[in-house]
Amino acid sequence: MSLIRDIKPGIRWVGAIDWDRRLFDSLIPLPHGTSYNSYLIQDGEKTALIDSVDPTKLDVLVGNLKALGVENLDYIVSQHAEQDHSGSIKMLAELYPDAVVVASGKCKELLVAFGLISEDRVMEVKDGQRISLGSKTLEFLLAPWIHWPDTMLTYMPEDKVLFTCDFLGSHLATSELYAIDEAAVYESAKRYYAEIMMPFRQIVKKHLARIMDLEIEIIAPSHGPLHNRPAFILNAYLDWSSDDVKNQVVIPFVSMHGATKAMVEYFVDGLIARKIAVKQFDLTCSDIGEIAEALVDAATVVIGSPTVLAGAHPHAIYAAVLANALRPKTRFVSVIGSYGWGGKMVEQIAGAIPNLKVELLSPVVVKGYPKEADFRALDRLADEIQARHRQVKLD
Repeated sequence: MSLIRDIKPGIRWVGAIDWDRRLFDSLIPLPHGTSYNSYLIQDGEKTALIDSVDPTKLDVLVGNLKALGVENLDYIVSQHAEQDHSGSIKMLAELYPDAVVVASGKCKELLVAFGLISEDRVMEVKDGQRISLGSKTLEFLLAPWIHWPDTMLTYMPEDKVLFTCDFLGSHLATSELYAIDEAAVYESAKRYYAEIMMPFRQIVKKHLARIMDLEIEIIAPSHGPLHNRPAFILNAYLDWSSDDVKNQVVIPFVSMHGATKAMVEYFVDGLIARKIAVKQFDLTCSDIGEIAEALVDAATVVIGSPTVLAGAHPHAIYAAVLANALRPKTRFVSVIGSYGWGGKMVEQIAGAIPNLKVELLSPVVVKGYPKEADFRALDRLADEIQARHRQVKLD
């Protein structure tokens, strides 16, 4: 059965909803599934398809095109070479042998390298270049590093629709074409931003500034619902990508025999008593997407770890590596935990976050189970965090 949705006259959603997918890139949990948004533009003279779908959903896309009686595609626009968008291009090119694949130079290079298309089938477009379909125009805006070097956006000035590929999207399977439930979409979009866009925050800000000059009625990303109230997602991105942090502490931790857990529980209560918001994550069972989302706003990260073979616990190192890769705008970092006979836990964790422009606050590392003096040291760390947050006017 085909699922086709009209966006504007001559513009249709012909993609696929993936209700049951639960993991992306063998790394990112998808608690609410996702969608692969493909858009068909029919304008009398020329027909274009903007992005394809993940190969697992090729039959859905082809079924939609056949249901619409699409016998010819003039253009297949590949905004990004990652396979969830481009993986079906090889089969589509065989099904529509006259179609020209339109891509940025870097995207063309990657499509060929991935074995998805031959070089002679690809038209490379430059920033600002336009293709006329008749009464409608496709204008291509190169947007490298949101989040690959090949990404481009496609703008239709006559209809005021901006197709944004991964930019401004969300991993969310929903029956709604547009972002109706804004609370649910906000959470999914923030998580998506944290996992995919946050490492490129400064570049995100640059491309946001650029599209603010466009007249936009509809934002059509390649994952998740579309936005017919563009200010909602644009304002969210302006907030997330800004330099502003919130009066929040994120505490990813792992505990083997209860000592580090006791420290974390005491420390969390102390922060709450000081009116500092806390997000605590047990690294043995937490969703890394939720940790990533929490990192978007937090002024401070405190990693809790016991020692293993005189070093930090591998889960704690993983949390540090994750934060280092995501590059949040966090201002302060500290470490708390326990040891048995010694080690270099703090040095290892600090060495795993070279990308973070942070101040390392006084760590609290204790021998064995925490004692009264150790809890007083945690009080001092909580006081130090409160003081630093007040210095940057967060309370």
